[in-house]
Amino acid sequence: MVSKQELRKKYKAIRSKLSQETIDDLSIEIANKLLTLNIWDHEFYHVFLTIESLKEVNTDFILNILSGKDKNIVISKSDFKTRTLKNFLLTDATKIKINNYNIPEPVNGIEINNSKIDVVFLPLLAFDKKGNRIGYGKGFYDNFLASCKPETIKIGLSFFNVEEEGFPVLDSDIAIDYCVTPEKIYTFKL
Repeated sequence: MVSKQELRKKYKAIRSKLSQETIDDLSIEIANKLLTLNIWDHEFYHVFLTIESLKEVNTDFILNILSGKDKNIVISKSDFKTRTLKNFLLTDATKIKINNYNIPEPVNGIEINNSKIDVVFLPLLAFDKKGNRIGYGKGFYDNFLASCKPETIKIGLSFFNVEEEGFPVLDSDIAIDYCVTPEKIYTFKL
């Protein structure tokens, strides 16, 4: 069984070689695949804002879809002391600032309780056949998801396909319901 640390290193290295044009092309493919999922009749959608330096999926395309569908878009601000996310409604008045960790975050705004969030789009580095995900290892999203309602739909976004070999998981790890890649939608929800 491969360790999470090894997989983090592997996928960070692969992602680091992607050009901005490739990232945008793959991100558009992911956004187009998302349109085929039956997730668009909800109200509150949490979207991570892309950390460009880490070459994450560009969520601007998803933000445009949500905006076009008049959905409530929720974005988060990280608290590194408690490893939690505070969530805010994204409005025309929302000011975004890059924090010390290169994460774009809202400066302030209308706070949204986690229990209102219906769909969460999650960043990840790798995922397995059971819907377990590997993030950056700080637990922010696992803590956040633990405080959401049980029926919240969790959707991972990845440039890469499933990691065939499983990896160790902790009791605190929360699996995703779907993972959308440029090539395929993986479904883990029963």
